[in-house]
Amino acid sequence: MLHLPNEAAARDPIVREQARNIHESAAASHRNIWRFWGGVCFVIVLLAAFGLPLLGLANYAAHSDLYSYILLVPFVSAYLLYLRRDQLPKTLVTDVPLAVVSLAAGLCVLVLIYWLDFVRQRPSDNDRLALLTLSFLCFLAAGAFFFFGRGWMRAAAFPLAYLIFMVPMPDAMADALETASKYASAEVANLLFHLSGTPFLRAGLIFQLPNITIEVAQECSGIRSSWVLLMTSILAANLFLKTRWRRFALVAFVIPLAFLRNGFRILVIGLLCVNVGPQMIHSLIHRRGGPLFFMLSLIPLFLLLWWLRKGDVRTRQPE
Repeated sequence: MLHLPNEAAARDPIVREQARNIHESAAASHRNIWRFWGGVCFVIVLLAAFGLPLLGLANYAAHSDLYSYILLVPFVSAYLLYLRRDQLPKTLVTDVPLAVVSLAAGLCVLVLIYWLDFVRQRPSDNDRLALLTLSFLCFLAAGAFFFFGRGWMRAAAFPLAYLIFMVPMPDAMADALETASKYASAEVANLLFHLSGTPFLRAGLIFQLPNITIEVAQECSGIRSSWVLLMTSILAANLFLKTRWRRFALVAFVIPLAFLRNGFRILVIGLLCVNVGPQMIHSLIHRRGGPLFFMLSLIPLFLLLWWLRKGDVRTRQPE
């Protein structure tokens, strides 16, 4: 009986510590709830503020042969975020420095747009949409850093970074890529015509075949298919590969694959014109054959992905 007071005294600090832990946990949970709903409200306000530019972007993408993929990007990003829901930190903190940097970047882009309007150097509709979308993504990142913190952003880095494909390519970038792809595809087609044994003469981008002369035009660059192929490879590399060099190898493989696909398409159209008739230049395989050749290019891409994934699994097994 003489030891009961000492035992009670010993238990009191433990009880107080447990009560304090429970109180801190409840307070942290309450803060997380407010941060989460604050972030949701921020996104809603941001969508309302950029409503007109985003609707303009959606309408532009829906009627564009090059940027129709933009409509799918937010859904792909949301699905990737859903897949990583268990990896997201449960404790949310504010990262003011990175939030300020992202906010400043978004404001600078907006200032640039209005400054160009002021000096009467208004950018093209495509470039203006690109700048407005970039500004929107900067503000979105600022809100995520402020309400969710650096740890949450690190865990959600890839899904959020994938949203950059919502930004249309600037006109200068699209023109440069189309020109490079056009000349590279012509070189590949030249090699394939040689391998096929077809007699031809070449002058730059012009191929003179036995009964027709064809030119590799800007529309033959296949930039849309190549860009979507790049997006597909980045997505597949992140989802199915773990080692960095294998991810890089899969994405880098897209460059020669895109040129080979375009060169093969020129070869097929040229051989059809030679063996079937010059009218094949107006056939569906020329005017609407892009999706078919894109699907064919997925075969070697997925074969490489399968081979790299096998090596990835073997590498991780000893570990």
